[in-house]
Amino acid sequence: MSFHGQSVLPAVRDMKQLEKFLVSNYEYGVLLDNQVGMLKGIMREVHKHEKKLIIHLDLIHGLKHDEYAVDFLCQEFKPAGIISTRTNVILKAKQRGIYAIQRVFLLDSTALKKSYELMKKVKPDYIELLPGIVPTLIQEVKAETGIPVLAGGLIRTEEEVRNALEAGASAVTTSNRELWSIST
Repeated sequence: MSFHGQSVLPAVRDMKQLEKFLVSNYEYGVLLDNQVGMLKGIMREVHKHEKKLIIHLDLIHGLKHDEYAVDFLCQEFKPAGIISTRTNVILKAKQRGIYAIQRVFLLDSTALKKSYELMKKVKPDYIELLPGIVPTLIQEVKAETGIPVLAGGLIRTEEEVRNALEAGASAVTTSNRELWSIST
């Protein structure tokens, strides 16, 4: 199962990457590392090009990473979804009817166990696992939670993209522009 027919979700970190995303065949992308003052112009261009952005709220400078920021983003910019490590943000995104993507860092067994408990309560639409280069954990998280998985972080090669997808990831999020052209 892919994410709306996409096996790769371009992750945009700067204006050059945004320009490349806007002229790509991809409908969905992820906005990383930006500031609140740039959002209006970015989202205007995204909508003009009939694209959809999932905003990583934790990486938007100038916004507090809370449920009020989700309300603001939904009212002002109408993102396709929100990515966050914060439970209250995920719950508010779900309430707003946009994609709620819980970012989870694979640190150790204890952190993973706590993440399982949290994800079963919150039930995000997707889980983004970082790093996404551990196929066995992609399989495990998907099986344990029943929630589709996006793989991100430290994916550097086409083979690593394919490994993540073969392990059951719905898509790979990457800011590596060389990997944006992969077709699976």
